[in-house]
Amino acid sequence: MQDEASPRPIVSDRLAGSGHIRHGFFTREGGVSEGLYRGLNVGLGSNDDQQKVQENRARVARWFDAPVDRLATVHQVHSPDVMVVDATYAGDRPKADAMVTASPGIVLGVLTADCGPILFADAENRVIGAAHAGWKGALDGVLESTVEAMLTLGARREAITAVLGPSISQANYEVGPEFVERFVQRDADYAEFFAPSEKTGHAMFDLQGLTVRRLRDAGVSAENLAICTYADTERFFSYRRTTHAAEPDYGRQISAITILEA
Repeated sequence: MQDEASPRPIVSDRLAGSGHIRHGFFTREGGVSEGLYRGLNVGLGSNDDQQKVQENRARVARWFDAPVDRLATVHQVHSPDVMVVDATYAGDRPKADAMVTASPGIVLGVLTADCGPILFADAENRVIGAAHAGWKGALDGVLESTVEAMLTLGARREAITAVLGPSISQANYEVGPEFVERFVQRDADYAEFFAPSEKTGHAMFDLQGLTVRRLRDAGVSAENLAICTYADTERFFSYRRTTHAAEPDYGRQISAITILEA
């Protein structure tokens, strides 16, 4: 298999302050996939060689000094649903879009290719979360559901930090009038997340801005890394870029977090 450099994920200073929580927003760097999937494609739902996908996932787990069977991911369906993961985790992938845990040694990972990966941590109470939020998940409450699930495990709302990783930026997210209408019908103030497009009747949507707003409204500290997946071909997979290029498939990057075992 092709062997590139080891994975070197992006790390947020806001989440890196604790010595017992480790996280990373992984890029394409450090994987063995080739062609359309070049690099660290972890998408089990892609048409990539599954042996290579499994090797990429194992590399992510090794970065956390964890076995691959401790890397927990879900079958993402753009829902507000959250899975609570504990030490009994056995590799299940139920339909959900977020996970939370208070169990050390479990690596929570969400896959994205333009949607927002959000990693959560209450370092004081040692509770973490990871959520996948595209426009539908963000609008329907996956962020708030993740926070509420963390509270059931002993987190305190005011102690939670949430960081939005690489995702599509407003400059590259054009939407139609029916899309805008869906949002402003829900909340007229959401009009602020749309800017005029060069295409008549269309608008440019600020998914990153909406995500951070919803997180802060949920009472947690929120940061946006402000990195665009669409614009950076070398480092990130992008569903929308693939669609515009009429390519047959695309890879997925992963963002993950764990509580280190003592």
